[in-house]
Amino acid sequence: MRHTHGSIEVVCGSMFSGKTDELIRRLVRATIAKQKVQVFKPAIDIRYAVEKVASHTGSTFDAIPVERSAEIRLKVDSDTTVVGIDEAQFFDDEVVAVAKELAARGVRVIVAGLDTDFRGEPFGSMPILMAEAENVAKLHAICMVCGDDASRTQRLVNDRPARYDDPVVIVGASEMYEARCRQHHEVPR
Repeated sequence: MRHTHGSIEVVCGSMFSGKTDELIRRLVRATIAKQKVQVFKPAIDIRYAVEKVASHTGSTFDAIPVERSAEIRLKVDSDTTVVGIDEAQFFDDEVVAVAKELAARGVRVIVAGLDTDFRGEPFGSMPILMAEAENVAKLHAICMVCGDDASRTQRLVNDRPARYDDPVVIVGASEMYEARCRQHHEVPR
């Protein structure tokens, strides 16, 4: 089935908020509706599987790893109606143009990614994708300190908060990151 209008949907939030689970849920529904789905992920994300998007809870969906977002253009089949892009914050800025072009062609584009980095600052192209999207869902995790809603990703180095000048991109999971609320998120300078 082809959509009459393309669109961009963004699922964002901190680590452990369920972004990839929500992406997979939407992709499965599209598959049940007999829509042709293709999913892309950054090649640097090999945490759980190379050719799958995988959530921290164990859900998976087949995906094509790519080095640069321009590769998505070349790999999307002409009859694809839904494109999923996971971990979009790791892609170069061209991911915005790719998403807009696909939507202009009538494709439903579902993007998942961190809206902020470990510093609590906007991450990569996510703010622009959120502005371009017809629909944005911001998910929350649980703060590992107090149990309130968490909207921040805390990076830990030797069980201590990472410093502001540490590298922004370090792919990891619960061994180095945890969810925190605004009050308990720490980034020493």
